[in-house]
Amino acid sequence: MQLLRRGDSGTAIVEIRAMLQQFGLLPATSSPSVDDHFDGEVEHAVRSFQQQRGLITDGIVGPSTYRALRDAGWKLGDRMLALMISAPMSGDDVVALQERLLELGYDPGRPGGVFDEQTERALRRFQREYGLVPDGLCGPATLRSLRQLGRKVTGGRPHLMREQELLRQAGPRLRGKRIVVDPGHGGADRGVVAAGVAEADLMWDLARRLVGRMAATGMDAMLSRQEDTCPSEPERAAFANNARADLVLSLHTDANRSMHAEGLSTFHFGNGSGATSTVGEALAGLIQRELLTRTAMRDCWSQGRTWELLRLTRMPTVRVEVGYLSHLGDRRRLLDPAFRDVLAEGIVVAVKRLYLLGQDDQPTGTFTFSDVLARELERGSAQAM
Repeated sequence: MQLLRRGDSGTAIVEIRAMLQQFGLLPATSSPSVDDHFDGEVEHAVRSFQQQRGLITDGIVGPSTYRALRDAGWKLGDRMLALMISAPMSGDDVVALQERLLELGYDPGRPGGVFDEQTERALRRFQREYGLVPDGLCGPATLRSLRQLGRKVTGGRPHLMREQELLRQAGPRLRGKRIVVDPGHGGADRGVVAAGVAEADLMWDLARRLVGRMAATGMDAMLSRQEDTCPSEPERAAFANNARADLVLSLHTDANRSMHAEGLSTFHFGNGSGATSTVGEALAGLIQRELLTRTAMRDCWSQGRTWELLRLTRMPTVRVEVGYLSHLGDRRRLLDPAFRDVLAEGIVVAVKRLYLLGQDDQPTGTFTFSDVLARELERGSAQAM
């Protein structure tokens, strides 16, 4: 779709205004001549909505923001929900269904708001066990049963406990863990470009260094794209889901109109209203702390977002924004191959610390890549005896 921003006008703006008014972010206008104008008031409302939904707060209505606006308008019971292979249904009503199934002890996966195969399997199982027709359709009869039953899982958010238990069961060894490394952009999409330096090239190189180190520890590491390709975010998520990855690490750099903007940030799935990836949040924090200690970059924090790759993957996913190419200091660091080696080793160490679950760990920044290799060899020898 065409990007809509301040100064634009047309019928599409009428729809955007109506949705923002529905959510109480924009007052109704008394003049029809204003309804099709994207003015400062609309921009402010869009920014407020983006902030609430964990989107990039740029005040521009692009595909992600428009889709989020459409999704936010659905409440559970407004429509029949079902698995649509060619165009999966999404919306806040799907989130509500997924969270309800989790509360009742069924596993639709992370409540990301997309009605996928795992959601359908959980719904069919619920219907079968409660004497309903197991057709995988969330219609009036299924909704009545969902609303009448009490919670089976109490004492915390069920999807958080499921992720934590899967992590515990995975064990401390890295060998055999399947990791998808996702270098941002690629092909004709160069990403951020500053002073002739392209994000796509730098992240491809960093990804190759990271995959090499992961392979050395016995991990099954794979790239989400080739050097000359640029899959969409849903395609990257589908690749990771089909590969049944344990983790996804997406690598990016940033840019800003201010030449003073700099630093490191990490992102995990989190919608601001309680739904989050607890393991993704833990890994994002570990990567943030390891890299800050090793590089002395400015701390731009670890944050929850609902970007497509974070939302559509079924496993913990972290997006790492390594500095600003628009900042001279960050750009100089990233151009140094030795610095990219430091980043790659710090990320591997953070992954290892995630699986250690705090046991036999070392202080941030003191655990080296050599330590990781040595521990993997020790555990391998111990298991062979």
